[in-house]
Amino acid sequence: MSSISGKRYEDHLQTAFLYALQVLSASETPAFEAHLSTCGECRREIESLRPIIASFVSWPTDVLRPSTPLWNRLSQRISKESGADQVAPPARPTATTEWKTVAEGISCKLLAVDAETSRITMLVRLAPGTEYPPHRHADIEELHLLYGELMVNDKKLYAGDFIRAEPRSVDHRVWSETGCTCLLLTSAKDAIL
Repeated sequence: MSSISGKRYEDHLQTAFLYALQVLSASETPAFEAHLSTCGECRREIESLRPIIASFVSWPTDVLRPSTPLWNRLSQRISKESGADQVAPPARPTATTEWKTVAEGISCKLLAVDAETSRITMLVRLAPGTEYPPHRHADIEELHLLYGELMVNDKKLYAGDFIRAEPRSVDHRVWSETGCTCLLLTSAKDAIL
Protein backbone atom coordinates (compact mmCIF):
# COMPACT_ATOMS: atom_id res chain seq x y z
CA MET A 1 0.00 0.00 0.00
CA SER A 2 1.28 3.44 -0.94
CA SER A 3 2.36 5.84 1.78
CA ILE A 4 1.43 8.65 -0.59
CA SER A 5 -2.25 8.94 -1.44
CA GLY A 6 -4.26 9.44 -4.64
CA LYS A 7 -3.34 12.32 -6.91
CA ARG A 8 -0.03 13.01 -5.15
CA TYR A 9 1.02 9.37 -5.75
CA GLU A 10 0.19 9.64 -9.46
CA ASP A 11 2.06 12.95 -9.68
CA HIS A 12 5.12 11.40 -8.01
CA LEU A 13 5.04 8.41 -10.42
CA GLN A 14 4.74 10.71 -13.42
CA THR A 15 7.70 12.73 -12.17
CA ALA A 16 9.63 9.48 -11.60
CA PHE A 17 9.00 8.50 -15.26
CA LEU A 18 10.24 11.89 -16.46
CA TYR A 19 13.27 11.68 -14.16
CA ALA A 20 14.15 8.19 -15.43
CA LEU A 21 13.91 9.48 -19.01
CA GLN A 22 16.15 12.43 -18.04
CA VAL A 23 13.62 15.00 -19.27
CA LEU A 24 12.83 16.85 -16.04
CA SER A 25 13.61 20.55 -16.23
CA ALA A 26 16.74 21.79 -14.48
CA SER A 27 14.57 23.45 -11.83
CA GLU A 28 12.61 20.24 -11.05
CA THR A 29 15.52 17.79 -10.87
CA PRO A 30 17.04 18.82 -7.47
CA ALA A 31 13.63 18.82 -5.77
CA PHE A 32 12.79 15.37 -7.12
CA GLU A 33 16.21 13.99 -6.15
CA ALA A 34 15.57 15.21 -2.60
CA HIS A 35 12.20 13.44 -2.69
CA LEU A 36 13.90 10.24 -3.92
CA SER A 37 16.10 10.15 -0.85
CA THR A 38 12.97 9.64 1.28
CA CYS A 39 10.62 7.71 -1.05
CA GLY A 40 11.31 4.02 -1.56
CA GLU A 41 8.32 3.64 -3.91
CA CYS A 42 9.67 6.19 -6.39
CA ARG A 43 13.16 4.64 -6.18
CA ARG A 44 11.65 1.19 -6.96
CA GLU A 45 9.67 2.64 -9.85
CA ILE A 46 12.79 4.21 -11.36
CA GLU A 47 14.74 0.95 -10.92
CA SER A 48 11.97 -0.96 -12.71
CA LEU A 49 12.16 1.51 -15.61
CA ARG A 50 15.95 1.39 -16.04
CA PRO A 51 16.08 -1.88 -18.10
CA ILE A 52 13.33 -0.61 -20.39
CA ILE A 53 15.04 2.71 -20.95
CA ALA A 54 18.43 1.00 -21.36
CA SER A 55 16.98 -1.07 -24.21
CA PHE A 56 16.37 2.16 -26.12
CA VAL A 57 20.06 3.06 -26.06
CA SER A 58 20.86 1.02 -29.18
CA TRP A 59 18.02 2.60 -31.15
CA PRO A 60 19.14 5.04 -33.85
CA THR A 61 18.01 8.32 -32.29
CA ASP A 62 18.66 10.35 -35.43
CA VAL A 63 15.92 8.34 -37.15
CA LEU A 64 13.45 7.72 -34.32
CA ARG A 65 13.50 11.09 -32.55
CA PRO A 66 10.68 13.43 -33.63
CA SER A 67 11.69 16.34 -35.83
CA THR A 68 12.23 19.64 -34.00
CA PRO A 69 8.91 21.14 -35.24
CA LEU A 70 6.98 18.01 -34.14
CA TRP A 71 8.79 17.95 -30.77
CA ASN A 72 7.90 21.63 -30.24
CA ARG A 73 4.21 21.06 -31.08
CA LEU A 74 4.01 18.04 -28.74
CA SER A 75 5.83 19.85 -25.95
CA GLN A 76 3.54 22.87 -26.33
CA ARG A 77 0.42 20.70 -26.23
CA ILE A 78 1.62 18.70 -23.20
CA SER A 79 2.60 21.93 -21.43
CA LYS A 80 -0.80 23.49 -22.13
CA GLU A 81 -2.68 20.40 -20.88
CA SER A 82 -0.52 19.74 -17.82
CA GLY A 83 0.57 23.24 -16.83
CA ALA A 84 4.20 22.06 -16.80
CA ASP A 85 7.07 23.91 -18.46
CA GLN A 86 7.73 23.14 -22.11
CA VAL A 87 10.67 20.81 -22.68
CA ALA A 88 13.13 21.93 -25.35
CA PRO A 89 14.15 19.31 -27.92
CA PRO A 90 17.46 17.61 -27.15
CA ALA A 91 20.40 18.60 -29.29
CA ARG A 92 20.74 16.38 -32.31
CA PRO A 93 24.00 14.44 -32.31
CA THR A 94 26.36 15.03 -35.16
CA ALA A 95 26.34 12.07 -37.54
CA THR A 96 29.47 10.00 -37.02
CA THR A 97 29.04 7.63 -39.94
CA GLU A 98 28.60 8.41 -43.59
CA TRP A 99 26.52 6.81 -46.30
CA LYS A 100 28.51 4.22 -48.25
CA THR A 101 27.67 2.86 -51.67
CA VAL A 102 27.78 -0.94 -51.34
CA ALA A 103 26.51 -1.82 -54.83
CA GLU A 104 25.09 0.06 -57.78
CA GLY A 105 21.98 1.88 -56.53
CA ILE A 106 22.39 0.65 -52.93
CA SER A 107 23.73 2.84 -50.10
CA CYS A 108 24.00 2.03 -46.40
CA LYS A 109 24.66 4.02 -43.26
CA LEU A 110 25.78 1.84 -40.36
CA LEU A 111 24.20 2.98 -37.08
CA ALA A 112 25.13 0.26 -34.58
CA VAL A 113 27.00 -3.04 -34.40
CA ASP A 114 26.66 -5.69 -31.70
CA ALA A 115 29.79 -7.79 -32.12
CA GLU A 116 28.62 -10.37 -29.55
CA THR A 117 25.47 -11.27 -31.49
CA SER A 118 26.62 -10.20 -34.98
CA ARG A 119 23.60 -7.89 -35.18
CA ILE A 120 23.71 -4.62 -37.10
CA THR A 121 21.40 -1.65 -37.35
CA MET A 122 21.61 0.43 -40.49
CA LEU A 123 19.79 2.69 -42.86
CA VAL A 124 19.54 1.35 -46.40
CA ARG A 125 18.68 3.34 -49.53
CA LEU A 126 17.71 1.82 -52.83
CA ALA A 127 17.71 4.06 -55.90
CA PRO A 128 14.63 3.85 -58.16
CA GLY A 129 14.58 0.58 -60.12
CA THR A 130 17.19 -1.08 -57.88
CA GLU A 131 17.06 -4.73 -56.83
CA TYR A 132 18.75 -6.09 -53.70
CA PRO A 133 20.33 -9.53 -54.20
CA PRO A 134 18.45 -12.64 -52.97
CA HIS A 135 19.63 -13.57 -49.48
CA ARG A 136 19.08 -16.00 -46.60
CA HIS A 137 18.60 -14.56 -43.11
CA ALA A 138 21.03 -15.87 -40.50
CA ASP A 139 18.85 -14.44 -37.72
CA ILE A 140 15.70 -12.36 -37.31
CA GLU A 141 15.54 -9.40 -39.68
CA GLU A 142 13.34 -6.38 -38.95
CA LEU A 143 12.76 -3.74 -41.60
CA HIS A 144 10.87 -0.47 -41.13
CA LEU A 145 10.25 1.40 -44.39
CA LEU A 146 10.79 5.12 -43.87
CA TYR A 147 10.33 6.42 -47.41
CA GLY A 148 9.18 5.15 -50.80
CA GLU A 149 7.87 1.73 -51.75
CA LEU A 150 9.60 -1.65 -51.49
CA MET A 151 8.68 -5.10 -52.76
CA VAL A 152 9.87 -8.02 -50.60
CA ASN A 153 9.09 -11.26 -52.40
CA ASP A 154 5.39 -10.76 -53.26
CA LYS A 155 4.60 -8.20 -50.53
CA LYS A 156 4.49 -4.47 -51.29
CA LEU A 157 5.55 -2.16 -48.46
CA TYR A 158 4.79 1.55 -48.18
CA ALA A 159 6.40 4.23 -45.99
CA GLY A 160 5.61 3.38 -42.36
CA ASP A 161 5.26 -0.38 -42.96
CA PHE A 162 7.19 -2.97 -40.96
CA ILE A 163 8.17 -6.50 -41.94
CA ARG A 164 9.93 -9.22 -39.96
CA ALA A 165 11.77 -12.21 -41.41
CA GLU A 166 12.58 -15.32 -39.41
CA PRO A 167 16.01 -17.01 -39.26
CA ARG A 168 16.81 -19.18 -42.30
CA SER A 169 14.02 -17.59 -44.36
CA VAL A 170 14.92 -16.34 -47.84
CA ASP A 171 14.13 -13.08 -49.58
CA HIS A 172 14.13 -14.16 -53.22
CA ARG A 173 13.38 -10.71 -54.64
CA VAL A 174 13.72 -7.31 -52.97
CA TRP A 175 13.36 -4.27 -55.22
CA SER A 176 12.06 -0.73 -55.38
CA GLU A 177 10.52 0.88 -58.40
CA THR A 178 10.27 4.28 -56.69
CA GLY A 179 13.44 4.17 -54.61
CA CYS A 180 13.25 3.85 -50.84
CA THR A 181 14.94 4.28 -47.48
CA CYS A 182 14.53 1.79 -44.65
CA LEU A 183 15.77 1.10 -41.15
CA LEU A 184 17.13 -2.43 -41.04
CA LEU A 185 18.02 -4.53 -37.98
CA THR A 186 19.61 -7.74 -39.18
CA SER A 187 22.48 -10.19 -38.86
CA ALA A 188 25.92 -9.46 -40.25
CA LYS A 189 25.99 -13.16 -41.23
CA ASP A 190 23.17 -13.11 -43.82
CA ALA A 191 24.17 -15.06 -46.92
CA ILE A 192 23.83 -13.67 -50.44
CA LEU A 193 22.48 -16.42 -52.71
